[in-house]
Amino acid sequence: MNPLVEFCISNLAKGAQETYDILENDPDIDVLEYGCLSYCSLCDQTFYALVNGDVVEADTPDELTKKIYQYIEENPLF
Repeated sequence: MNPLVEFCISNLAKGAQETYDILENDPDIDVLEYGCLSYCSLCDQTFYALVNGDVVEADTPDELTKKIYQYIEENPLF
């Protein structure tokens, strides 16, 4: 079972697409995009993704990528 990373399409348009593209090319991570994840105020202020259901946020797409990988490493699924 791979970690699941979910993105809001609005956050992707804001710049998180860079992170999405990197993660989508990682065979050990499942990546999904949704029309809305219902974190609108967060989406408007920062870059974020849901990783296994938990919010991971950052100021830049590069930082978001690093934080997602760090979260996955520190919180294994099993």
